[in-house]
Amino acid sequence: MHTLGIARQESTQELRRGRMARLGPTSTKSNFAVLLFAATCLAQSTGGSDLPKPPSVDAISTSVSVVTAPTTVRTKSGEFITDLAVQDFEVYDNDKIQKITADLRDSPLSMVVAIQRSADMTWILPKVQRIGAALTDLVAGNDAEIAVVGFDHRVEVTQDFTGDGDKVSQALMDLKTGSYSHASIDAVMKSVQMLQHRPPDRHRVILVVSQKWDRGSQASLREVLLQAQFANVTIYSLNISTLAAEATSEPMPQPRPAVPFIAQHLPPGASLTPTTLDQNYYLGNWVPLFVNIFHSAEDVVTDNTLEVLTRFTGGDGYSFHNDRSLGQALQDLSDDLHSQYLLSYSPSNLGEGGFHQIRVVIKRTELHVRTRPGYWIAGKP
Repeated sequence: MHTLGIARQESTQELRRGRMARLGPTSTKSNFAVLLFAATCLAQSTGGSDLPKPPSVDAISTSVSVVTAPTTVRTKSGEFITDLAVQDFEVYDNDKIQKITADLRDSPLSMVVAIQRSADMTWILPKVQRIGAALTDLVAGNDAEIAVVGFDHRVEVTQDFTGDGDKVSQALMDLKTGSYSHASIDAVMKSVQMLQHRPPDRHRVILVVSQKWDRGSQASLREVLLQAQFANVTIYSLNISTLAAEATSEPMPQPRPAVPFIAQHLPPGASLTPTTLDQNYYLGNWVPLFVNIFHSAEDVVTDNTLEVLTRFTGGDGYSFHNDRSLGQALQDLSDDLHSQYLLSYSPSNLGEGGFHQIRVVIKRTELHVRTRPGYWIAGKP
């Protein structure tokens, strides 16, 4: 969806609540304004006392007029289908068929590459730093622009948007390892905010090169999903093997526990793993997860932050652990990007608040379709 305006709110009381305001009519064309008030929250960081300022999350005033559904179509054997026309698709929004207005896949690409540079990246970071030429040649293509962001517990822009591949490569080589935190959500939030200022006719993409889970972000998963939705951003990931990172780096210093281990108690049968998502998450039904994220008063905890981000926005994730698998992951990413259809439509049912489920149907049999599960708008009070 296109972001039509950003307005900073002056009410500190509303900012503390950090909740979405009601959705009300904004025009005779039945456009509805969505107000998101996101409050700054505190999160633990293992990177020392030099705590970063959280990414600014201004109140967003957006008129919901156009929804874009990034859609990938494959055969059963995994081959991309790239010769479809708009009339071959049907798009349903909450089971109501919509009129597809355009396929924007030929739009020029604006990409932010956000790279984890935490202390446990000592062995892997040099491999990632060599992908500058591959990004320019395989992923970006002609007329593209790339920006580079590095992050540990801090998020730093090392190269603003440029079409110069040499500048991208140099920005990657300038990355240095930092603390043991890797604030992936904060990095994605910053990347989305950068893309919001790019021309609306560009294909806005984030590539996150990171371990799959977040450590130390101050922004919430809910906030970054809403920001990505408003900015019409698709997120992809290159997932770093956690085992490889931990096995090839200096061990993380462990702080002394506030409560001695012998004094700690757990319920019978309790697990020491982070909270995971319900069975639907792993079976492919993502809608209950996203509804829970937007409805829950507290953050939903997941051990795979990157997969949530990619699934919600219609992107995909690729794993690697060495040079060969990294090269293959980049090639797979390039194939996916250049095979994706960007189907846009103006929803006919904006009066329905809550989570809008998107379903794309192909008028040809035996094809597999991947698209974003949906989007969120606030309901009328």
